[in-house]
Formats: sequence, structure tokens, C-alpha cells
Amino acid sequence: MTLYRTTAEAMSGHEDALAQRLAEQMKVTTGRSPSPAERHSWSRSIPALRADLISAGLGNVEMLIEYQLPLTSKRADVVLVGEHPRTGGPSYMIVELKQWSRAASFEGDPNLVLIDAYGHHPVTHPLLQVRDYREYLVDFTTVLADRAEAVAGVAYLHNATDSGVSDLLQLPGDDYGRLFTGQRRGEFVEYLRSRFAPGPGSTYADELLHSRIAPSRQLLTVAAEEVQRREMFTLLDEQRDAYNFVLHAVERARRVNTKTAVIVTGGPGSGKSVIALSLLGELSRRGRTVMHATGSRSFTQTLRKVAGARSTSVKKMFQYFNSFMAAEPNDLDVLILDEAHRVRETSANRWTKAQFRTGRPQLDELFSAARVPVFLLDEFQVVRPGEQGTVEDIEKYAAERGIQVQHISLEDQFRCGGSAAYVAWVERLLELTPGGPRAWKGDERFDVDVVDSPQELEHVMQAHRDAGFGARLSAGYCWPWSDPRSDGSLVNDVVIGDWSHPWNLKGERSVGGAPPAALWASDDAGFGQVGCVYTAQGFEYDYAGVIIGPDLVLRDGLWVADRSKNRDPDFKNTIRVSDADFDRLVRNVYKVLLTRGLQGVAIYSPDEETRRTLRSLVTIH
Repeated sequence: MTLYRTTAEAMSGHEDALAQRLAEQMKVTTGRSPSPAERHSWSRSIPALRADLISAGLGNVEMLIEYQLPLTSKRADVVLVGEHPRTGGPSYMIVELKQWSRAASFEGDPNLVLIDAYGHHPVTHPLLQVRDYREYLVDFTTVLADRAEAVAGVAYLHNATDSGVSDLLQLPGDDYGRLFTGQRRGEFVEYLRSRFAPGPGSTYADELLHSRIAPSRQLLTVAAEEVQRREMFTLLDEQRDAYNFVLHAVERARRVNTKTAVIVTGGPGSGKSVIALSLLGELSRRGRTVMHATGSRSFTQTLRKVAGARSTSVKKMFQYFNSFMAAEPNDLDVLILDEAHRVRETSANRWTKAQFRTGRPQLDELFSAARVPVFLLDEFQVVRPGEQGTVEDIEKYAAERGIQVQHISLEDQFRCGGSAAYVAWVERLLELTPGGPRAWKGDERFDVDVVDSPQELEHVMQAHRDAGFGARLSAGYCWPWSDPRSDGSLVNDVVIGDWSHPWNLKGERSVGGAPPAALWASDDAGFGQVGCVYTAQGFEYDYAGVIIGPDLVLRDGLWVADRSKNRDPDFKNTIRVSDADFDRLVRNVYKVLLTRGLQGVAIYSPDEETRRTLRSLVTIH
């Protein structure tokens, strides 16, 4: 989608008139008015590019202004479309326009740039920005799948001299991304002539604007190799049933042009993510348009790191649930929704642009995006208010629209040592299933212990690490959560008596030797911090050390939820989250934390009665 389509010849040279037309089109297209900064950019940068096209004799080249990149809210300033002078085929150029007059590299890092107007906040080098835009456009626009070499990228700093941005010129350019300053306007004009013939580009612009949006065949091939070459996924029983049914549903939907939803439910470790990745690999190999999405930043970032370790392109296959607000209906054959219990009421958040704040349900976006949406979920892992990933929610939505739903349940357990008995014990312990707490009778495949102090809990986990196993400490969100100090050290917020540890990091950068939040569960350095449910959910490690905080205590054998002891901002609104909702959600939180271990768990509560009751239930050591 583009905000405005024109040519240099057709465009009025009056800057204010141009900005007004663009503003009117934005209001019609997005429902919002442009900011003063956007208007200023349009009235200064677009005319500069127009003048260069006229100088190059390319007044009939199509200008797609504010072109929206597929499946994102990101927009390229201008995409030029025309005929290539040498091949006679289509030619495309993504142009990022910058009004900067001065810029410098950030602390010697050639990839980051400081601009006076932005203060001390560095931004990505514009040449890298336009390369990323180019690669993304090629990977997700089917008409460009076999035309990758026809797509170029340019960062044009039309107000800058070479001396004002000398640091930026150190990064070498190529046809995927070149940088020109205003001082090099003559070179830019010659580059335009090398990429475009004087004739019109309307036919190729039509093709681009009406192209299907889906992963390219090349990207699907790379994803298949990266995911399936590892040969680490063995599907058993219900896992294989679910896998085969999804493949069948995809082929049927293509054959008879229908939409089918698949719901795969199962407890922790039942193989939902194994199914998801196996499907991603197989469907990619078959050339089907498929993407993977989750509602967890930590989970998605880890999948990008692991599955896309050798290919940055593969990382784009892993998106978030809120990535499909602008997706065209049925552009994907399959959308695999892992950890679908985290589907929310709406995709909008405080960073969402105004045009997407429509109140549209997130379920509607996800159902719409693919012929076969696949929901993999565990209803007992709904841990935040506003999450609607339940079988009832999904089936109700589908029924109202006449969409067929197939529900497959995964009965066997593969996490927790394959101990279905332990998972059942946890669910009864937390009164998530009927019957009430019962004594743990033991399972040779899984160790359960209750400890008397946080020091003992840490000692037990450290002993497992010393023996070569993975281990993590996690806790309920019952303590404050500070940002790192200015010197990079972490604040020991989780304080119990004379024992204290920091939470895992909040952000995406390593600080003080601690890994970023998304890698807490998978990076060995994560052992130094206490994880919360949002960083633990979706992951597993050999041994789990769990602190059940004072927000859930046992009194006379019954659980009592105390929201005054909880520090999670999502639970503070008593109108949005009733006491009954809090009670249900906090039990799910501890269910998640208690079921992360593959081989064992050690449990601690700072509440003496809770600890005493738990120890009475765990009779086998």
C-alpha cells in the first residue's frame, strides 16, 4: 500500500501544495493527520527528489510515496518504479530521504549514527536501513521473487555536504544500498539514469501495488534448510497426528478454496513448539507461504537466534501476533501461532500508530491473514489480563463466521521428564483441576523437592550446574524491578532476608554480563538473575528453582491469593482485573514456572505455613 502515487512530471512544484495533498491522502487512507515533522519532510525532501528526476530526464518514472512495507507499519519514503535501461525489464529503487546536514558515527560504531536533532539517541546508519527495507520488500513481495536484482536502495542526504557526514561515508555502498549527499547530486542523477529508462513505469508499478504479500520461494527454501536440516524433531503419536492433519488441511484449503482453523492443545512439554517448527520446515520445503508467530518477545527472539543462526532472512519468518494488522486476507497459506494462549484482545499498544488503533480484535487479524491459521496453546498458561487464547474464544470466533475448526489434544508429556504425573500433580496442587492438592508419590523420571531457604534453593541449582545440567531460578512478580545502574550493575531487587538477587534484564541489550531478556532462559549467564513468567514462558531447562512469592500462600490447606503483594503492573487495575481474575491468573503464573524443568524442580516459599504445607505434600525425596 502506498500513501500517494505520482510522477515527477505530474507533481506540482509547489511544496506546500504537495504537503497538503499528502496530508489529505493520509487522512483518507489511515484516518490520522500527519505530524508537523512529516509535513516538513514532504515539503522539503520530495521536491528535492523530484528535481533530480527531472534533471535526469526521468519525469515519467513512477513515485510511490510513503510505501508501506509488507506485514509492518513501516513505510519507505519513496519507491521509484520504471523500466531498466539495459534489461528492458522492471526496475525498482527504494529511496530513504534524510534532511540531515550533519551526522557522526556513535562511539566509533559504523552501524550507529548520532544526529543533533535526535539528542543522544543513536539511530541505524541510513545505508543499512535502506538495505534492510530492500531485503524485506524482496522477501515478502511475490512479484519481486524473481526480480531481486532489479531492486536497488538509496539513502539520499540531500541537505548534507560530504564534510558534514564524513563518518557515514566510510560504510561502503553497493546496489543494495548506496548513500548520496547533496554535494554528490550529480553522481545521484547519473545513478538514476543507470537504473531507469525515460519511459513510463506505470505497468510495473501496478504489478507491485497489486502483488500478493507472502514469503518468497527463496526465503522458504532457506527456512526449510535451516529448520529441517537439523533433524532434531521426532514426532510421536498425537504430535504426528496434529502435524499430518495441518498438512492435510493446507492442501484441502488450497484445493477447494476454503478456510480451516486447527487448534492444538497440550500441557507444557507436550510438543507444541516441536510441531510448529516441523510444520514451518515442511511447508517451506513444499513452497507453501507460511510464517510463524508468537506473542512473546523472548520466545520469538530466541527462535530467530536459533533457527536463523546462519541466515538473517530466516529470522523474518518469526513474527509477533501483532505483525498482521495490515495483512491482506489469505495472503498466507498457513500462519502458525505458537503459544497462542497469549493472543490478546487487540494488537494495539501504546506504540501503535493511530491508523491501526481501530479496536479490531487480534483474533480477527490472525484468522484473516491465512487460509489455515494453526493455534497451539495451553489454556493454563494464560497469565496476563487481556489474553484470549482459549479454545472457547477461538471456536466462538470461528463459529460466528462459519469457519471449520479441528481440535487436536496432545495427551503425552515430554517436558518434566515425560512425567504426566508431575504435571497433573501441579495442576491439582494449584487447584487448576478438580480434586485438590495431594501428596507427591514420586516418579523416577522427575525430582521434586521443597527447600527451606533461598540460599538452599540456589545451592541446589548450582550443584546441578556443576554436574553439567542447565538450571534457572524464577519467581513470582512480588518484588520491585529496577533498571540497571548507570555503571551497568544490576539492582538486587529480589530480597528475602539476607539473600538477594537481581531480576533478569528488561531490555534487548546485554548489561553487566547479564544476557538480554529474550535470552535469559537459553544463555548460561542467565543463572545470575531471577527470571519472571514472561521470560520463562515457552522455554525449558533441566532443573527449575521456583520461588512462590507472598502473592499466593496456603492457609489451612487452601490457596489464598493476595494481590497487594504482587508488583506486576498488569494486575494493578482492579476494574480490568477483578480479584477472581487475579486469583486465576496468578495460579497460572506459578503453573508455568513450576513446569519449566526437564528433570526436576526445587520449590521455596518465604511464607512459613506455605512451605510447611508443601513439604508435607512432597513425601518422596
